[in-house]
Amino acid sequence: MVIDSYTSLIARIQSYLVRGDLAAEAPGLVQVWEEAFYRQPLNHGAWLEQPLNGTIAAGVIAVPADYLNLKNAYVNASPSWRLDFVSVDVLLGRYPRGSGTGQPGLMARERENFIFGPAADSGYNVKGTYYGKPTPLRSFASDAAANWLILNAPDLVLFGSLVNAESFVKNDSRVALWQQMYSQALKDYRDLIEAEKWSMPSGEVLA
Repeated sequence: MVIDSYTSLIARIQSYLVRGDLAAEAPGLVQVWEEAFYRQPLNHGAWLEQPLNGTIAAGVIAVPADYLNLKNAYVNASPSWRLDFVSVDVLLGRYPRGSGTGQPGLMARERENFIFGPAADSGYNVKGTYYGKPTPLRSFASDAAANWLILNAPDLVLFGSLVNAESFVKNDSRVALWQQMYSQALKDYRDLIEAEKWSMPSGEVLA
C-alpha cells in the first residue's frame, strides 16, 4: 500500500497493528508523534522556513501564530544589520527596561512578542527567516502534494506513529523493530537537514 495521503497513512498504520480494536487509535498516534516531532529544533529543516517581516511598534513585533523557532533576523535598513537572538534574561540584563532607546542589536521572545535591546528608537522593519509549524497532517486526507513529510519521509511518519502504539500493544515484540526503523528514518531525515545547510542558501540576502 502506497502512502500518498493522510488517509493512506492511517490505513497503513492499521494494517501494521492488525488489531481491529485499535483502528480508531491510529489518528491519535499520528497526532502525538507529529506534535513531539515539531518540538525538536533538530527537526526544523528548510521545508519549514517562513519569511519574517514585521515593523517594531510600541517596542515589539508579534510572534507569528505558527512560530517554532527563529533562524535569522536583521533590521531592513541601509545599511542593514543582523539581530542576535538571545534569551529574555540576557536581553534585559544588558538593556533593562527604562534604560533608554537606540538601534536594536538584540532580539528575544517574550510570550507572544519579540522584544528588542536596546528598546527601538524608531519603527524599524525587521526581516529574516523562522521555522513555522505546518498544517497538521490530518488536513491532507487526499492531497499529499501539499505535505512535505508524506511525500518525502512516509517511513518517518509511519514508524514514529507506530512506536507510540506501545502503550496499547504492551510487550509486543514488533515495537523494538518499529523503534529501530524509526531511529534510522529519523537519522536519515536529520542527515538530509544537515546536508541542506551546506548546499542551499541560508536565509535572505541582506540588502
